[in-house]
Amino acid sequence: MSRFFSMPGRHESFGDRVIAFVIRWAILCVAVWVAASVVSGIHWDGWKSIIIVALVLGLLNALLRPLLFWVSLPLTIITLGLFLIVLNAFLLWLTARIAEHSSQVHFEIDHFWWDAILGAIIISVVSWVVGMVVKPPKRLIL
Repeated sequence: MSRFFSMPGRHESFGDRVIAFVIRWAILCVAVWVAASVVSGIHWDGWKSIIIVALVLGLLNALLRPLLFWVSLPLTIITLGLFLIVLNAFLLWLTARIAEHSSQVHFEIDHFWWDAILGAIIISVVSWVVGMVVKPPKRLIL
């Protein structure tokens, strides 16, 4: 039965999964920091905010994005995949709205159409580039 849940010839330990999670989280932290530093409409205050925002964004990407992807698949096909940028921007905007309810996190996005979309594009590109350099494990199951 375990052969269905692990890669052939490799058994991932809990420690491997934790390391993979931390690597992907660190990559997302860097990407969010770059986006917040480049886009003038994204405001943040301190590394603690970036770290928590990256965690929330990562959880939303893991839990909500698959559902939103399948629901918006026809629109994604019609727009030749460009709607995925809007989907990523929505998740970034939602992360900022969630962060508003925490007194510990200071992360705001001024406008959805310019700031969140540009931030989502930057986060995607930076995550891809850093991921190519760092090469996190392909699978992550917690």
